[in-house]
Parts: sequence; structure tokens; C-alpha cells
Amino acid sequence: MEKIKVLQFITPSGFYGAERWILALANNLDPNEVVCDLAVTQESDGQDLSVADYYPTSSGQVHCLPMRGRFDFKVVNKLVEIIRKRRIDVIHTHGYKSDILGLVAARKAGIKCVSTPHGFSKPIGLKLKLFIKLGTSLLRFFDAVAPLSEELVEDMKRFKVPENKTVFIRNGVDLKEIDSTLSDIKLNNGEASKGSVKTVGFIGQLIPRKGITDLIEMFDQLHRSSSDICLKILGDGSQRTELEAFANAKPCRESIEFMGFRDDRLEVLSKFDLFVMTSSLEGIPRCMMEAMAAGVAVAAYDIPGVDKLIEHEETGLLTPLGDIKGLKECCERLLSDQFLSDSIVEKARKKIESSYSARRMAQEYQALFSELLNRTPINQMSMESAD
Repeated sequence: MEKIKVLQFITPSGFYGAERWILALANNLDPNEVVCDLAVTQESDGQDLSVADYYPTSSGQVHCLPMRGRFDFKVVNKLVEIIRKRRIDVIHTHGYKSDILGLVAARKAGIKCVSTPHGFSKPIGLKLKLFIKLGTSLLRFFDAVAPLSEELVEDMKRFKVPENKTVFIRNGVDLKEIDSTLSDIKLNNGEASKGSVKTVGFIGQLIPRKGITDLIEMFDQLHRSSSDICLKILGDGSQRTELEAFANAKPCRESIEFMGFRDDRLEVLSKFDLFVMTSSLEGIPRCMMEAMAAGVAVAAYDIPGVDKLIEHEETGLLTPLGDIKGLKECCERLLSDQFLSDSIVEKARKKIESSYSARRMAQEYQALFSELLNRTPINQMSMESAD
């Protein structure tokens, strides 16, 4: 039987959770069973298409589709051309724009379509709000919708996606990538210590729902108690200029660094003494999973999604949303109590390995694709033939 041919389709907004998620899936799908192409839209000259640059060529081909403005239905015909030329069996979409365009293309080409919701930000502006509403209303017409968290499963009910089309596949992080990076660092640098200055860090989009003002405010209070610490913020986004101005008004401004987007994020992450997340809304955050897998202790606001990863006092420390003082106390504990930090790091890594690996996630997607196409996995066929 032929391999399953899947087309991942995304309209990239940067190189963040959804884009890295696609790379993790592609890296962990079984190449003996699945050919996995990637299609991305090119909407502007300055658009970040890192997901296409880093996509593994061993998985499949990359297709860049020029798009006039932020929404162009002519992309549908380009998708149909790719589907027919590459004999695609399933188109797999990520985000409201790719959901809309991908569903129409799938119907025109007569193939199966799967959507993976990665979370829903609060829309800014009427036009964006209408597009998001259209995208979510169309989810019910997909052959399958695979949300990444229990909270997103509940959202599917609200969007009237039939239960028999909703398949919960828990989010996963690419341990192969993380372990390879950590191994290279150890090989090149040995067991170097993290230094006398403690590093508090965050990786992600600089947008309102990430609550970075709370992170900076908390760090300012922490810095007053102990000046031998620094804050490193990796990522970019619509709020960066505002956040830099906010940080520059603080007494601790010399100890805060906005690092922007970094190709070596995992290497930078490995040098953190503490990862802090102050989000008000998340699915299951990939950056937090990466921190836990990389051996970095985590403190965060206790919100849905985060609470699936962090069990307080076991795999991290939690405090209620908006409790800056409580978050500061959590950070102080982890930075000063090495025994507590080591214990949490060890348990956090085991939790990621057991429940949140991209390998497990990819296996579940392979099973979903096979089921939609009424196919028996190639490996299973081989076993049955041997019997």
C-alpha cells in the first residue's frame, strides 16, 4: 500500500508555537508510512517564513504560495494544483485563515481535511473578528478536528463541531531536537556552570495575552531583593516597543534584555536558571514544555493549559493569575533552594517524556490519517503478513 501523503498548511505569523509544532510533527512522523509536505503563504516581504526554512526535506516538499494582502482566495486554486500534482490524501490546517482556505481546497480537490486548533487569541478589529468567526464556524465541516488540550475540546463543543469529528490529541514537544541541542552544548562546552548571575527567562510572542508587563513588574521587585539576576526575553510581536518602554522606566532596566527572535533559542533556554510564564490564555504552551524538557525549573500563573503541565510543588510552582507578589515568592524559592529546583526539574522531564512527547503525538496523528482513509498502517500490514 502507498504511503499516506499529507499537506501541512499554515499562514505563518512568525516562528512560534504553531510553526514549531508543525516541525515537531514532521520530524516525528514515520517516513516509512507518511510523506508530509508543507505549504505556507507569502503575504509580505518582511514575513517570517522560518518554518519553511527549517522544514525537514526528508519529510516532504515545501510549497510557498504568494498571497495578495492578508487574505486571498486565489490561494485555493494554488493549493488544489499542489494537491493534484503531489497526489495528496489529507490537508492538515493550522489557524483560522488556513482553515478557511484549506477546507475549500479540500472540497474542490475531493480529499480529506483535518484541522488542529492551537488556541484562540482575542481578535483586534472588526475585520479580524469576522474572519476568526468564519474560520471557527467552518470547523464543523472538517473530516476531523484535533484540538491539543482539554480546554480546546470544550471550545469545539461551543463551535458546534460534532463529537464524532473531535479527536483529542495532546500537544507534544520534540525531544529529539532538544536532546540533540543539549548534547551538542555539552560536547562543545562541557559541564559549564550557569554563572553567578541568575537568569530568569521567557520565550514567546510579545503580545498582550502573554502578560509580559506582569513579568517585568515581578522581575523589578525580585531585582530589588537580589541584584545578581537578569531577565532575558526571547521573541517578538506587536507589543515589543511598548514593553521595551515599560522596562526602560524601571530601576532594573539594565538587567533586562529583549533578545528578539533567535535561531539558537534552545541553547539560550538551556542557560536559564528559571523559566517564567505570565500568560492569561494558553493551550498547552510549547515553550513551557521545552523548558521542562531542557531541565529548566518553571514558575507560572495557574491558568487552564498550564495546569496540565505544572503540578504545584511537583513539576513547577504556580500562583493565581495576576498575583505578582505570589509569583515573585515562587521565583525566590526556586532560585534559592537548589534541592527543590533539582527535584522539580527531574519530575518535569519525566512528565514530558511520558505524556507530552512529539513522538507519541505523531503516532496518534498517523493513526487518525489512516482511519480517515480507511487504511491499515504499513507497519501493521507487515506484522500481519509475518503472522
